[in-house]
Amino acid sequence: MHRISIASVLIVSPLVVLAEVAVPADPVELAPVMVYSPDVANQVPVSSFATPVSVLRFEPLVDVQSRGFAEAQSDISIRGGTFDQTGFTVGAVSIYDPQTGHYAGELPVAPSMLGAPTINTGAQNAMSGWSATAGNVGYGWNRVTSQGFVSAGGGSDNLLRTEAYSGYVSSKKIAGRTLAADASVAYSESEGSRPFGDHEFARYNARIQLADDVSQTDLFAGYQDKFFGWRELYAGPFGSTETDDLQTTLLVLNHRINHGADGDYFQAGAYYRRNDDEYQFNRAAPNTAFIHRTEVTGASFDGRHSFTEATALRYRAGVIADEIESTELVVGPVNGRYNDRTQGYAGLFADHTVTLAGGRSLVMTAGANYDASNRSGSAVSPVAEVALAKDRGALRRVYVAYSETTQLPGYTALNSNSAVRFFRGNRDLGRSESKNIELGADTTIENWTFKTAVFFRKDENLVDWTFNPALPRTARIAAQGDSDTLGFESVARRNFDRIDLVLGYAWLHKTEDYLAPGTDSFYAFNFPVHRVTAAIVARLGAGFEARMDNEFRVQEDNALRRRNDEVLLSSLGLYYTVPGVKGLTLSAQVDNLWNTYYEEVPLVPGARREWSVGARYAW
Repeated sequence: MHRISIASVLIVSPLVVLAEVAVPADPVELAPVMVYSPDVANQVPVSSFATPVSVLRFEPLVDVQSRGFAEAQSDISIRGGTFDQTGFTVGAVSIYDPQTGHYAGELPVAPSMLGAPTINTGAQNAMSGWSATAGNVGYGWNRVTSQGFVSAGGGSDNLLRTEAYSGYVSSKKIAGRTLAADASVAYSESEGSRPFGDHEFARYNARIQLADDVSQTDLFAGYQDKFFGWRELYAGPFGSTETDDLQTTLLVLNHRINHGADGDYFQAGAYYRRNDDEYQFNRAAPNTAFIHRTEVTGASFDGRHSFTEATALRYRAGVIADEIESTELVVGPVNGRYNDRTQGYAGLFADHTVTLAGGRSLVMTAGANYDASNRSGSAVSPVAEVALAKDRGALRRVYVAYSETTQLPGYTALNSNSAVRFFRGNRDLGRSESKNIELGADTTIENWTFKTAVFFRKDENLVDWTFNPALPRTARIAAQGDSDTLGFESVARRNFDRIDLVLGYAWLHKTEDYLAPGTDSFYAFNFPVHRVTAAIVARLGAGFEARMDNEFRVQEDNALRRRNDEVLLSSLGLYYTVPGVKGLTLSAQVDNLWNTYYEEVPLVPGARREWSVGARYAW
């Protein structure tokens, strides 16, 4: 089994430098605090170093369903969709894993190099994402500054986590543009909150950047090595002591240029991603039955151009080629039909603004996406939105939108043997399509801001994994059918002198036509009927700051979940800025504060309470 060596890994941990917290009434100057996302309180996890997935756990519009802990393996769900229905974009490129959406969030990028995640749904998802039928998570590349940090932490279950980041901006110009570079290294290990829940992670990043006032070019290289174990990780409920061993390489070239103050821009990018995966059902008796390697190469561009003050055109196009080598996912009579494919997409959308009286404007958007593949037929997906915006008053924006999106299934669903093993595929699975209609509004009331939407999504030929718990040694079976989702979501924010609040609420109702009697869904119907989130940041004075994330959920009934359909999960952090040592912050955090047992994925044991302490020095 491949393991990571700790040799040459620099000792460090969370919290970087991006946004300063200033409290004039406090005589102690608070150290700069890294803000990976303004929608959550604790910016770094307890169990490992921060990854792009970390802050999504308590994000109001995202449901992170983790195995062990979020940084190990997480399914990212948006609006009740499955992990395969969620996409990720970094700059101009859409990054995905063709084997399975379980690994879609394996982005070997230090969050300090990225901007805060943007959660795109509905029409915005259709115009910005790819292979994402429920929503996409978008990241941009941060501008490099001459700042950095080192940190170290430890905690329960023999946890050790370390991280370092440093940026450098040269004083010399190249063709009138500033040369800069940054690098990061991170490491963590732990025995885990449950037996056989150990992990060992390492990540290495480097980036070169050329930038001026209106443009930025980034060349990035990242590598991440992860080994983690968890009982019944993927193939429960057989008491299996499973492990997953992943090595992910990512190379990205991205260029962006902004044109004026009206939002016009152009960006283009290319990337290469390789993911090596060795899964073991029984760590005590390892074999070579489940070894996979996926490679993806992609290039894309998008932009916006204003022809007049009232009319603009948005455009996008890209091509993605993937292939898989696997000891399990092969081509054969009871397996799939192919192990490589090329997909392409293009989109064109027109915006027209009509100025009305009273500081109001009506913005009309219409367009379509075109998706094609050498392994499947093509599809044209329309997008339309009408929005009324106001520059004053409580109601700032109200909109109605309709959009369609499509995607092809991954190789685990296509190429798994349909007759044997724990995961049984279907070589005849076709293109999935989603149709989404929604009504939304942005309001401001007495320093509170609200973003609210009600939506209906119709998923056609949705790919899901089903299981019949009444049958002994039953496998997970890939199934395809139709599902309808009705939902409501709202996010409220307010900042007080010493307290910041972000509150979220979501309600979902789903129906389907493909589950046989006695059969349940692992993913499409693993969703909360009610989900409430609350992120609280309290500046206590004397250099202390408390941060608390909370999630209360009432889960849809699922016969596969062994207990606790209602759960409160909380993460609490206390931070102290050391007087007289500028940039030094001490921290203590607790995850799963109430030590609640909860299976985020049915049949996968939930994590126990974990704690950590750490120190960070930033400059």
